[in-house]
Amino acid sequence: MGIDPQFAFADIYEIGKLFRMGKLSPVELTRFLLDRIDSLNPKLNVYLTVDHDGAIKAATRAESALCSSKKAKSRQDLGPLHGIPISLKDNIYTQGLRTTAGSEILRSFVPLHDASVVTALKKAGAIILGKTNLHEFAYGTTTVNPHYGPARNPWDLRCITGGSSGGSAAALAAGLCYGSIGTDTGGSIRIPSSLCGVVGLKPGIGRVSADGVIPLSPTLDFVGPLARTVRDAALLFAAISTRVKNERVALPRRFASARKRHIRLGIPKEFFFDVLSPEVNTAFQASLSVLEEHGAKLINVSLPLLAETEDAGNQIAWAEATQYHQQQDWYPARAVDYGEDVRSRLEMGTKVSAVSYLNALDLRKKFIDAYHSVLKNETLDAFVVPTTPIPAPLVDENEIILNGKKYPTRALLLRLNRPANLAGVPAISVPCGVTPNRLPVGMQIMGATNHEAPLLEIANLLETALPKRPAPKL
Repeated sequence: MGIDPQFAFADIYEIGKLFRMGKLSPVELTRFLLDRIDSLNPKLNVYLTVDHDGAIKAATRAESALCSSKKAKSRQDLGPLHGIPISLKDNIYTQGLRTTAGSEILRSFVPLHDASVVTALKKAGAIILGKTNLHEFAYGTTTVNPHYGPARNPWDLRCITGGSSGGSAAALAAGLCYGSIGTDTGGSIRIPSSLCGVVGLKPGIGRVSADGVIPLSPTLDFVGPLARTVRDAALLFAAISTRVKNERVALPRRFASARKRHIRLGIPKEFFFDVLSPEVNTAFQASLSVLEEHGAKLINVSLPLLAETEDAGNQIAWAEATQYHQQQDWYPARAVDYGEDVRSRLEMGTKVSAVSYLNALDLRKKFIDAYHSVLKNETLDAFVVPTTPIPAPLVDENEIILNGKKYPTRALLLRLNRPANLAGVPAISVPCGVTPNRLPVGMQIMGATNHEAPLLEIANLLETALPKRPAPKL
């Protein structure tokens, strides 16, 4: 008897318990997911490379270690991720497994070593299923990839997944992995998590190594987990993150404490609600009410310099991205091999003056100071805002009309996410409802430096209080 298809949407914590009870085998589970990928990926296009042989070999090792007799010396339990099949965004180096960055330039590139985050995952016993689709060189918000085709949103195949970690979020939503690792320069973990109805955590600065990850903008780049639940995101973050002195990790046993704390959440008066679709606002406001019902205190606050973050982030990202591509001798030498949107942004990077770049860095420092001052002065645990102003648009919908005004889709999706990258602080997107068309909506929770644990607790409180989300029908 095979595995029930609904088991594709189980969570890491429950799977781990079944492994250790001998009721489920890592090999059986991995074969189940590989078969599911083979069946569904042709229409979803969320995986660019699937490592069938490598995944089965890793699962066999995990099964031997986890499922031996408890008294046997050969039994070795590496922790909650041991035997868990996950995916990786395809700009993360994997030894012996191609890493394309969603580009034509790196179509056949096979790294000689693993990224630091992959080393950490393998040490924790995770099984790498394959590499997921992304916006070319992680330089966009849609994952409409000109070289490999668009990733499709499991909730509506006509819609984008968001980006740039779109394949990771969609693979999770479709039940094609139990966790994923993505990157985030201006929302690239949180945007697709919001549009696909999963959890996405952008850690704070210095918390997860970017060594072995193809950069976009080193000042703004972050590496972090996407997962089906907040608890699973916590387990993934614990495996890949560095610790600060005396830090506790927000693992499942800690989550109950969130209900007992007097949580204070800041709602910025400026910027975040200026451009917002009615259906996103409705879902977001309803979730705020849920948080209040569970003891959270909501405080309207003023957060300076928000309007300036978008341009500052663009100046930094444009300049740093173009410098990297010039250093690799890809741009402009191989300009024809880029998609039009990425090529145009690399060209914009050549026009950023030194003064503009330095002014943007100066604005970043001022914003960081202002951000933490408000948190401290108002004694806030976090800020809460919508993750994206809109639900998932159609694949070919390059402009969105809100309140009678046209906005470029890319800029609209970036808008509410850039501040957390500029400040270098942790931010998590949690599903907080659906639109009348059944498209997911996300709430973004932003905290202080090194305060991922409180964010995970608040996110878990919201997730627990809201109705359980159904899986998409594929």
